[in-house]
Amino acid sequence: MKRIYFDNASTTPLIEEVKAQMISIISDNFGNPSSIHHFGRQAKIIVEDSRSIIAKGLCASTGEIFFTSGATESNNMALLCSIRDLGIQKIISSPIEHHCILHTLEYIQKNNLAEVHFLKVDHQGHIDYNELENYLSKSDKKIMVSLMHANNEIGTIHDIEKLSHLCKDYKVLFHTDTAQTIGKKAIDVSEINISFLSGSAHKFFGPKGSGFVYINLNNMIKPLFHGGDQERGIRSGTENIYGISGMAAAFKSAVENMNARNEINLKLRNYCLQRMQDELSDIAINGSTTDYLSNILSVSFPPSDKVDMLMMNLDINGICASSGSACSSGVENDSHVLNFIGHPPERKTIRFSFSHLNSKLEIDQLIDVLKKLTPIK
Repeated sequence: MKRIYFDNASTTPLIEEVKAQMISIISDNFGNPSSIHHFGRQAKIIVEDSRSIIAKGLCASTGEIFFTSGATESNNMALLCSIRDLGIQKIISSPIEHHCILHTLEYIQKNNLAEVHFLKVDHQGHIDYNELENYLSKSDKKIMVSLMHANNEIGTIHDIEKLSHLCKDYKVLFHTDTAQTIGKKAIDVSEINISFLSGSAHKFFGPKGSGFVYINLNNMIKPLFHGGDQERGIRSGTENIYGISGMAAAFKSAVENMNARNEINLKLRNYCLQRMQDELSDIAINGSTTDYLSNILSVSFPPSDKVDMLMMNLDINGICASSGSACSSGVENDSHVLNFIGHPPERKTIRFSFSHLNSKLEIDQLIDVLKKLTPIK
């Protein structure tokens, strides 16, 4: 059975040019970038060429890009080091952030490192910008606003330009987790006031375990952990040149093909949604109806005996998607995101996330399977 992959928001496969780039580096380059001999210099060139590619794609300076193991590390670095090094006393965020943000904020609260305030979100996952501005206008403490660019479960997009203007007006730092939007939304940090920005390669067809953090030159921090002087002393550890070069190749491809891929994703999403609405009974869409990622479709199905085991049955039928639930002690409950947007707990949510590697034929196969597993019209 050939499996169909509709879980690209969780991770993406390596595309061929990334594989080729990484194989070339693995085969021919083994040097340590910190070494001054020939092999070290060659490795250093790979790292710095990759840094230039990431910087160019974000309209940043190369001195503002630091390589990490992924967005989780980058986000921890931004939050924890800003408190320690930049005097942040309050962090404003939302209750539907990725767990790498929420769990870090929980640690911050438990250890009294800073105050944390969560903005309300509506049933589509939008924050209230007026609430944020009201809070900023009344606070006399040094604040960081930390909000993801787009939600990983429901695809709702925050207006980072509007957020950046608010943060600039009130002289507060702005951190954004862009794991889901790198390669899908253009981001120009020379025009948008962003203090910290994070990304992970495996979300845009690069290798797992490679990521980066953008740190605005006005907000330089000290290392999160200590060791050598790699990454200009900000991130210790011998550089993963294979992962870094693969990430740069994937990033370059994502930026260059952004519009074409988005067009494919949107056509697939719209086709899938239309067929579901036409042929399945009582489905609902989670997330924004106006500001959403082109590749994410979070679908809520009505309760039935079949729907209770929907994720398992999809997998049995060769469909790889993601549940909107988190499993705890063997019992499925709605995720924190679904809880905060008021998702009815008796319904079952499945997130289908597409890529340019998918096809309409695969969606036709998905609909055929769903018609066997869920109520039809």
